[in-house]
Amino acid sequence: MTPLAQSLSLGEQEQIFPLENGDRLTRPEFERRYHAMPHQKKAELIEGVVYLPSPLRFEPHAEPHGNLMTWLGIYKAMTPGVRMGDNPTVRLDLDNEPQPDAVLLINTSAGGQCQLSKDGYLEGAPELVAEVAASTAAYDSYDKKVAYRRNGVQEYIVWQVLDQKLDWFSLQGGEYVPLQADETGVIRSQVFPGLWLAVPALLAGEMAQVLSVVQQELDTTEHRTFIDTLSLKRQGS
Repeated sequence: MTPLAQSLSLGEQEQIFPLENGDRLTRPEFERRYHAMPHQKKAELIEGVVYLPSPLRFEPHAEPHGNLMTWLGIYKAMTPGVRMGDNPTVRLDLDNEPQPDAVLLINTSAGGQCQLSKDGYLEGAPELVAEVAASTAAYDSYDKKVAYRRNGVQEYIVWQVLDQKLDWFSLQGGEYVPLQADETGVIRSQVFPGLWLAVPALLAGEMAQVLSVVQQELDTTEHRTFIDTLSLKRQGS
């Protein structure tokens, strides 16, 4: 038994109850129970409620998730000062510890609003969070969205795979405003210059077109200026 699962009181071990869907917990108690369940690969605390996802199928989640990570990975590879994560635990506040499908963030040394804790977790709001949901009925579109907005996640992408729909929200004046696609179906990030998404191509699984669009924009003056700005911030930190 690991030290994290041990809690002694009067010479006897205190019982640590397993996480259950719907449990209402504080973040410290959520983490205590989560660490005592090493077999549990994913668990989230959203607005004080525990969510344990079901096993994920390939088409509604795993493959779209991989395509999303490929798109973000291209941008991260070509943008020094930007970091990307796959399913990281994020300590947002005392009632929220989600594990989003993907995050894109600016490194703390370059002025980012999120930081890495001593025990390896993200603390604070990443600049961009992306979730792959089966449909609009998923909690990604409701309680998670509220928690991300309140904690200052600047952009939030929700891809409802079964509904063939993708929403990209931008935090403006404390509210999430949907970013609109242009006449070709491309949405442009307001936080990460050059991060363009060909939405119809992504929904159709046409990854060659998705990557062609983002790679084209990585060679623009706007993107190079963004890289230079991040570099100057790192040098001054």
